[in-house]
Amino acid sequence: MTKPATDLISAPVWDVFVRCFHWSLVLLFTVSVITGEIGGGLIEWHMKSGYAILALVVFRVIWGVVGGEYARFGSFLGSPVRTIQYAKGMLGKTHEHVIGHNPLGGWMVLVMLLLLGTQAVLGLFSNDEIATTGPLARYVSDETSLTLMSRHRTLGTVLLVLVGVHIAAVLFHLFIKKENLIRAMFHGNKTLPTELAREAQAARKASLPLGFVVLAFAIAAVAVAVNWSLLFKS
Repeated sequence: MTKPATDLISAPVWDVFVRCFHWSLVLLFTVSVITGEIGGGLIEWHMKSGYAILALVVFRVIWGVVGGEYARFGSFLGSPVRTIQYAKGMLGKTHEHVIGHNPLGGWMVLVMLLLLGTQAVLGLFSNDEIATTGPLARYVSDETSLTLMSRHRTLGTVLLVLVGVHIAAVLFHLFIKKENLIRAMFHGNKTLPTELAREAQAARKASLPLGFVVLAFAIAAVAVAVNWSLLFKS
């Protein structure tokens, strides 16, 4: 899937669901951080953005199995050896083109999904001892709820650091490797060597109906979880 650059042409890589997921997550994560820091009446929006993030994560995990070729985890999660080789090459003078996420970026995607999902789930069971209680906090003890709240906050700090690393990597590609991944995530096309571009054009495409079904399922699953105590009174 990789080859030194020769003639470069544009080819479709990121499907509309991957792109909408990415920019929706950027917006919602920003809202979550700001509302969480300000607190007060904005905590309600902090919680709502957290529910939306959880729905996005559920969607992306499923889409990573059934989506288009370069949305699937199997297309971008390389072995540790492959990832190390790519990292070494990235720091050199040459630039190795990869159709989808590069090996380092692929593992970052997986880590971010796992941490964001964990962060959102922790919030469902958390209690800040002031005025905010997660919708599922009643199903754990007060002590456990407070512990989960502490971990929710700690994980938030970890996520901010990882987001910073991600932004730095994107800027590195933009200014050092001359690869505009920001623009590619808007329109879905990447500039690739001819052979790789042809491979991308021939790859399995995303199914729009399936994408909407997966999205509806993710939203419904989170809605049920958030409203569990109302739907199944116990």
